Amino acid sequence: MDPVVTEDVDVSLERLHSVVGDAHQAMTTVIEGKDDVVRTALTVLLAGGHLLIEDVPGVGKTMLAKALARTIDCTVRRIQFTPDLLPSDITGVSVFNQDSHAFEFRAGAIFANIVVGDEINRASPKTQSALLESMEERQVTVDGRTYVLPDPFMVMATQNPFEMEGTYPLPEAQRDRFMARISMGYPAAGAELRMLDTHGSGSPLATLQPVTDAATVASLVGTVERLHTSPAVRQYVVDLVTATRSSRYLRLGASPRAGLHLLRAARAHAALEGRDHVLPDDVQHLLSPVLAHRVLLTGEAELSGAGAHEVLTSLMAGVPVPDRPR
Repeated sequence: MDPVVTEDVDVSLERLHSVVGDAHQAMTTVIEGKDDVVRTALTVLLAGGHLLIEDVPGVGKTMLAKALARTIDCTVRRIQFTPDLLPSDITGVSVFNQDSHAFEFRAGAIFANIVVGDEINRASPKTQSALLESMEERQVTVDGRTYVLPDPFMVMATQNPFEMEGTYPLPEAQRDRFMARISMGYPAAGAELRMLDTHGSGSPLATLQPVTDAATVASLVGTVERLHTSPAVRQYVVDLVTATRSSRYLRLGASPRAGLHLLRAARAHAALEGRDHVLPDDVQHLLSPVLAHRVLLTGEAELSGAGAHEVLTSLMAGVPVPDRPR
């Protein structure tokens, strides 16, 4: 039986709304006309996940990652992924100290609360794989020793479409560790005009001030984890994930990790909506951002012109929705 939601959670939800509202307002001063994208990024942050931002160059992928990082008073590192980047540049390396006659560990760029990985698919698969352990287990192992990463810990990676020159597709195991994938898209004409006014004379990031800190974010993640999720909603998540594994249009369905990420993201979405419990609507809202980058289409689906979003939407329509709580 699920634990009963206490008044403490209600109080924490009010605090969550205040903090997230301030963060959303701050980020939208930098990211013009992309409220849904900003909201999804904040949802992933509260769910304790990692975010993959994919789109063509110049639409604000790195700006979104930097804006989220600057709204939190915490440690931030940026990694520019290039073909010559080494795994040790990310994780760290043991260096022999001549004075102490012992090896000392020098931490890599991954040791931060928020890690901005720019153009992650321009690095080789070997270097990309350096993130696997840290993203899943929140730790790094170097020379047989394990080092724990700070809390909270979030990787926000940007990538260009893999058809572009000089890119390597992310391995399936790497994509599966990202809770959600979003696309920026081109801004509307009005938003682009405002961007010319605000960005033309300088970067708005320079004046962006933190609205919260790492300890507060960690406590809000804990609040989201305590949100009530009924057995019916959990079964709904399992049914959706299972449906992807038997679809004729998918040659690779969603993993059990995908189902876990979908549930955690749905909890964060419910918290942002001001509810202390998860509804099927929360799951449906995040189905495509959480699952679309994990599944692989069959040749039949590709020939028909259907994308992962369309296939998932069709599958969702065939899965019975549990009744809303009365």
